[in-house]
Amino acid sequence: MKSRVSFLTVLSLLVCSIVFSQVNASEYNDNWPTWRGPLFSGETVKGNPPTVWSETKNVQWKTLIPGKGLSTPVIWDDQIFITSAVPLDQKASAEAVEKLKEAQPDWLKDSGSGNIPEYIQQFVVYSIDRKSGKIVWQKAVREQFPHQGTHETGSFASQSCVTDGTYLIASFGSYGIYCFDLKGNMIWEKDLGDLSIRASFGEGSSPALYKDYLIINWDHEQVSHIFVLNKTNGDVIWEKERDEMTSWSTPLVVEAKGKPQLIVSATGKSVAYDLNSGDIIWEISGLTANVIPSPVTDGQMVYLMSGYRGSALQTVNLEEAKGDLKSSSALVWTYDNSTPYVPSPLLYHNRLYFLRGIQERLSCVEATTGKIYYEAQKLDGMKGVYASPVAANGFVYILGRNGLCYVLQDGVEFNVVAKNQLDEDFDASPAIVGDELYMRGLKSLYCIAE
Repeated sequence: MKSRVSFLTVLSLLVCSIVFSQVNASEYNDNWPTWRGPLFSGETVKGNPPTVWSETKNVQWKTLIPGKGLSTPVIWDDQIFITSAVPLDQKASAEAVEKLKEAQPDWLKDSGSGNIPEYIQQFVVYSIDRKSGKIVWQKAVREQFPHQGTHETGSFASQSCVTDGTYLIASFGSYGIYCFDLKGNMIWEKDLGDLSIRASFGEGSSPALYKDYLIINWDHEQVSHIFVLNKTNGDVIWEKERDEMTSWSTPLVVEAKGKPQLIVSATGKSVAYDLNSGDIIWEISGLTANVIPSPVTDGQMVYLMSGYRGSALQTVNLEEAKGDLKSSSALVWTYDNSTPYVPSPLLYHNRLYFLRGIQERLSCVEATTGKIYYEAQKLDGMKGVYASPVAANGFVYILGRNGLCYVLQDGVEFNVVAKNQLDEDFDASPAIVGDELYMRGLKSLYCIAE
């Protein structure tokens, strides 16, 4: 099948060329520089990976990654960048472990679903060769016993890296933000303090890049902030306090009316800031608690979602959006059913694909109007979904936690092309570059290629 590039995709490509104006647009789109890909939406416009694979078919290589991390592979040229937290052979004191246990809410203690470490963690950034799967370099940036636990399915290395081909930014949140060149030389590091995450669920918001701006979402249970740093040296350009509880969404930058808007989805209010000044351009309430999905855009509209103890999808016209959008015509359409808790949506060919909660139930709607094509379609054999959908060459890839991946024909009908099973569990989102699909399991990184 030949790749189809819609008018809205062209708009998104223009957005990307603006966002990374210091990078050749073609080169940028040849890579997977952020956790949601070159269009920040889960789509790659140049990829053509396999639609069929197994442990014995179309696995180019499989590399064991030490420790645990849920960060999505970020790719530039022949390098893949991921992070991991590796337990050292050094136990923390009994007092330190007990302190973490006592800090858990009672319901989490009773359920036994928390993850309390016993060992000092080493926070590591890896560069892996695309062709061979061999580790090119690894940098241990810190060794520390965490100040909080995580959810049992979480990790201490859940934030994905971001790169523009010159700078590589790796964020471990409370355990530091680190900037490297692509050879692994550290340029700068910064400590913004400790996050106090709701219910000790663990950290997860990834950094975002726009030109020389590095954006960090610092929403937690104490004083929340949005930080905008200079990517070249880590200096704070501006910061704003936010009246927010914990959110895990990754910020999005998009140009509207000739100005870059920094958009952050959150529980109290989703807010768009003027990236240059920090002034609020627009804001809207209405998402649920525990906002995890990141916003997506086609350059004209931005789509905000959440799905914890409720469902919410809001579509905002960026050209019209100003001030409080609660009763504004800039709020084009909304939807209150089957929206995602953990996975972010996929925006592809004017269609929004999204899961219900963390369930194996897929919906597809028309992005411009909200017309429902199908809703909460069961993905038989799959057992939960944390990974966000990705798309290439007219196909949509949905990866389940049990290693089962559905490949769908992009379109208004639910059309299964293939079901592919691997032997590991998967929570990280896939990445696509060229004819290769990269999937990070809880133990190994896979390269799927013919």
